Amino acid sequence: MRELLEQGIASNDAGDGLAARRLERTDAKALCSMRFELRWQSEHAGHCDCWAASGLDLRRDLFPPALEQEVMDKPVGHRASHCFAAGELIAPYRADRLLELRPEQFNRHFLRRTLIHPRRGRFYPRGILRDVPGVFEADRTPFRLAKTDEAVLLADLNHPLADRPLELALTIEAISAGGDRRAGRRNEVHRLVTANGPGMQARWRGRPTDYWSDLPFARVDPRPDTLFYSEPRLVDHIDGTAIAEVSALYGRLIPSGCRILDLMASWHSHLPASLAPTAVTGLGMNRAEVDANPILTERIVHDLNDNPGLPFADASFDAVICSLSVEYLIRPFEVFRGLARVLAPGGLLIVTFSNRWFPPKTIQIWEGIHEFERPGLVLEYFLESGLFCDLNTWSLRGLPRPADDQYADRLRLSDPVYAVWGRRRDNTEGSP
Repeated sequence: MRELLEQGIASNDAGDGLAARRLERTDAKALCSMRFELRWQSEHAGHCDCWAASGLDLRRDLFPPALEQEVMDKPVGHRASHCFAAGELIAPYRADRLLELRPEQFNRHFLRRTLIHPRRGRFYPRGILRDVPGVFEADRTPFRLAKTDEAVLLADLNHPLADRPLELALTIEAISAGGDRRAGRRNEVHRLVTANGPGMQARWRGRPTDYWSDLPFARVDPRPDTLFYSEPRLVDHIDGTAIAEVSALYGRLIPSGCRILDLMASWHSHLPASLAPTAVTGLGMNRAEVDANPILTERIVHDLNDNPGLPFADASFDAVICSLSVEYLIRPFEVFRGLARVLAPGGLLIVTFSNRWFPPKTIQIWEGIHEFERPGLVLEYFLESGLFCDLNTWSLRGLPRPADDQYADRLRLSDPVYAVWGRRRDNTEGSP
């Protein structure tokens, strides 16, 4: 199902990269690299979805009118932003795109070998619907099931951000001469920025998404994790560009002088060298991996899936990071409640992940949902305890893969990066 959803969303291909001759300022013939930030707010969290574009052609590609003048005759490093009312940047919400359907109109045998059950709040390819005007079986555009009663299904075909105010910011990162290029596809920048999933990580109208049916925490390999992790795996799950972005995010969020817990640690913590923590404790599954991590000041081997209890006193840490591992937790609610206990009031919990993992040990729900639904799943881990506030999600896509990466001959773009974080609620604060 995840693969089908991702087939139905526009790809990020804004050009062939920058030419060799660099320019100091943009002009009508320039090609640019830009980073866009789409900021929006849901009922429980703030969200920032970043998209990096190379080869944007200022003669051909279309920018939102409010930002058109902000990209001409500007230097590298120029930043601009604009706030759009709901329905101004993307197609506005339409009530007639909220469809009441009979349960039999949802094709549970769409994948032939797997029976698909409709679940409230989840996304599915439109082609799964039967007898809906304008919808064909080959259509992979995602839609959301808003209601799944026995007698009726409610399908929302609107973009998930159609009814939300949006802020779009841009930063010019590189400029080069583009010449007289006339061929090629004209890109609408706002469509590229909002495509491929932003909005999926929020609940539908504040109602919890049903991630919990269908044995969500089952795994292909149900054996004890101590067997799988008995041998060290000194590998990085993401490419060097993505690692640098994770490190930069930690550097922006975590102040120096903190006591940090690296949860589910391995041989790299991805903390920036500029950060000066008081101490970094690593809790991981393999002794050789944590011993190889040079930043750790304390190393503990502990299987959270066997015992989700954390072997630390209350308020032991000012920040907790969990890098590229949350998808392996089979008892996440217990773990997140424990993390709230060991965090000092106001302390940060930051969870980062991508779309690469060890398949035998990944929970079933993680593999079955769209990658932009996964931040929503992790948000539910935070929300369940009621012990966190100031919740945020962040995503980054579109950066080029390093030329020396082992997959550079097959994959043009760097691994996407997703993050969810929140602050330990002070005991005097109200519930979320």
